[in-house]
Amino acid sequence: MPKPDQNRRSGKPQGKSRKPQGRPQGRPHGKPQQRAGDKPQGDAPERPMGKLTPRGAALYLLTQILGEGRLLSELLGQGALDRLEPADRARAQRLTLEVLRNLERADRVLKKHLRKAPPLRVQNILRIGAVELCTGGDAHGVVNEAVALTAANKRTVGLKGLVNAVLRKVAGEGEAEWAKLRVPRLPRWLRDPLVMAYDAEAVNGMERAHLAGAPLDLTAKGDVAALAEATGGTLLPTGSVRLENPGQVSALPGYEAGDWWVQDAAAALPAKMLNVQKGETVLDMCAAPGGKTMQMAAAGADVTALDLSESRMARVSENLGRTGLTANIVTGDALEHQGQYDAILLDAPCSATGTIRRHPDLPLAKDGSEFGGLIDLQVQMIDHALSLVKPGGRLVFCTCSLLPDEGECQIEEALERNPEWEVDRESLDLPGIDPSWITEEGGLRLRPDYWGDMGGMDGFYMACLRRKS
Repeated sequence: MPKPDQNRRSGKPQGKSRKPQGRPQGRPHGKPQQRAGDKPQGDAPERPMGKLTPRGAALYLLTQILGEGRLLSELLGQGALDRLEPADRARAQRLTLEVLRNLERADRVLKKHLRKAPPLRVQNILRIGAVELCTGGDAHGVVNEAVALTAANKRTVGLKGLVNAVLRKVAGEGEAEWAKLRVPRLPRWLRDPLVMAYDAEAVNGMERAHLAGAPLDLTAKGDVAALAEATGGTLLPTGSVRLENPGQVSALPGYEAGDWWVQDAAAALPAKMLNVQKGETVLDMCAAPGGKTMQMAAAGADVTALDLSESRMARVSENLGRTGLTANIVTGDALEHQGQYDAILLDAPCSATGTIRRHPDLPLAKDGSEFGGLIDLQVQMIDHALSLVKPGGRLVFCTCSLLPDEGECQIEEALERNPEWEVDRESLDLPGIDPSWITEEGGLRLRPDYWGDMGGMDGFYMACLRRKS
């Protein structure tokens, strides 16, 4: 594996400052959807009126993401698809994700048929149509509904003829033209620093992984081999179970019994690195949605789950209830929390750039301008977390980020500020860990292009710190 460039500051988006920008308000998701934003979102946007179809819902979501910089997870959390039946809801979400993943391809296909860019609403109608038509969709149904969606808005009704003509031309070209197009690239504000931190070949691999999307990974509460057999999944080298075509999650064997929870294989590794023991006092410092809390509770630790968001902590409580596990739920600011713990897991707020294969809206809705504030918040959280660890204890710091400024650099600088701490390299002695993933300072760098033949993994960085004897 190519190591990140020695001048790892180059892994930061260009032109962005590390000067403090104030503490972000609100705790972003422990799963990455909203980590990149972490700012007041205001009132929910106006939702479409009248009968809502999956394509109409996808149009609404795309317009909010690409026009207003909203995140898909935020919109779904505000009930954007609640009016749809479960099957239509899944279709709308799937279509939205496919358009976001293939946005560059769709625009290339459409560009030669347009003299100038139409209004955003019409652009998105055309994008939905182009993606469907070029991936096997029924031309009659796709074109007809695209025209209907255009006509449904008084501001765009005059462009229904354009939409009809353009999509009929796209339908004539079909999948052959689509197959010639390159893998969509990340926007330059993110691609350039990643190329500098790794290299172009590595980033090309990440982009292929982003386009492919992500399978569903499960963490077992008990017997992982039994879970793999019951679900028909694949047992991964690190101990997670992977399902390629899971269908409805709540219908999978063992869901109601609480035998497992959804958690990417990479996201399951920080808790394994911490290796909590029965009876140890443990703080999951940014706990929501609770996957790591459940891992540590299942190991028998006395876990305190801390997060700033009441609504997200309610989700942690729900997950604990379903799995029959227990933890002390605390809602509050991590920087103000007090106590002493045998072990702490700090899954810090970050750019979430390691999760783009699951959340292709992230690089499109954001521009990296908030990263400086997140990086400074991480510094504060690391130092505060270290002060809460008992003598002889340990801390695992992790982020679902591909940027070294949010990983390797944070650990290197934390050790400079706190010379009584050192990296615990023995914590890396885990099943399935490729030695090439281990970084110079003793952390673990994971990338979406790893395990390419098995479906990839989320991008992560993690390291375990222990107080020197």
